[in-house]
Amino acid sequence: MIDSGFETKSVRMELLLLVTFQAPGGDVDRIMEAVVAIAPLTMGKYDSNAYQSAHGIERYRPLEGAAAGAETELRRRPGTVEVSFELPDDQALAARIVEAIFQAHSYQEPVIRIQPILASRSKGLDDRSNPNRWWNTTGDWKKAAPIKEDA
Repeated sequence: MIDSGFETKSVRMELLLLVTFQAPGGDVDRIMEAVVAIAPLTMGKYDSNAYQSAHGIERYRPLEGAAAGAETELRRRPGTVEVSFELPDDQALAARIVEAIFQAHSYQEPVIRIQPILASRSKGLDDRSNPNRWWNTTGDWKKAAPIKEDA
C-alpha cells in the first residue's frame, strides 16, 4: 500500500482515518451531532462531511450477559445504516470520536471501525468552466427533494 500522500495537478491525496459505524437510521443525527461537536469533518469549503448508506438489515443474536438477555432466535433489525467519515491521522482525536459515538449510540455493543486510508482533497483550482461540474449541468442539488429518514 502507498504509505504516504501524493499530489496530482488538481488533488492532494492525504493520509487520513476512515471512521465507520452502524446504527439505526433514527440514531444517526444524534450520533453525528456528537461527532461534529468534536471534529467539524471539514473537506475544503464544506463541513459535516459524511456518507450514509441506504437502510439494510442487521443480524445478531444476544448472548448471556447482553442487556436483552440471552436469546435462541437470530434477530433481524431493518433500518440499520452505515455511516463513514474521515479524520486526520490523530489517535487522540480518534479516541475522543469513538467515545462520543459510543456514548450517543443506542446499542450496548456498537460497531465502530477505523481504517487508515489515502483520501482526496481538492487543491481548490478554478474549475468553474469544467463541463462535468454540477453547476454546469442540469442538476442542482439545492433543488433536489429532501431525503426522508425512516427510523
